[in-house]
Amino acid sequence: MRVVISGVAGVGKSTVLDLVSRKTHYDVINYGTLMFEMAHEIGLVTDRDELRKLNVDTQINLQKKASQAIGKMDNVIIDTHLAIKSPMGYLPGLPEWVLRELKVSVYFLIEAKPSLILERRNKDKLRKRDDDTIALITEHQDTNRQFAVAYSIYTGATINYVINPDGKPEVAAENIAKVLMNNE
Repeated sequence: MRVVISGVAGVGKSTVLDLVSRKTHYDVINYGTLMFEMAHEIGLVTDRDELRKLNVDTQINLQKKASQAIGKMDNVIIDTHLAIKSPMGYLPGLPEWVLRELKVSVYFLIEAKPSLILERRNKDKLRKRDDDTIALITEHQDTNRQFAVAYSIYTGATINYVINPDGKPEVAAENIAKVLMNNE
């Protein structure tokens, strides 16, 4: 089974995923990291934050290559973004050609209060973030929900919305692990 777990940057997805991977037999693969490694290998980018600034055609080609590689894996959690804010607008993280390769069974969308996400982003000095506001974070979370519904319609997979409460990522992880264990 292939599972997608997503959320906007700063929602605490990496922390929750680490806890989920300890509770289940699923491997976690980061879609963006795989795309970055492919792009870096051919000299397109030097850091991961440059990916979203590549032209749309290049991003699409990288998506295709990464989805083909992941589509050959089983019992995997795909850590990815459902909607990617690019200079041209929101780009689907999982367009039709990616969904066809991945054959996703379940989507999880991790969410948190936009003010908490903004606070987390401001503390993260390792990433090169665009200017952030609560309104933009809210817009991105809303767009993720809309994209999740569209992906679900195409794939027939279920959607689970998971709140990551402040300071309690184990609550979100436990909610995800329960669903995964019930589907084994």
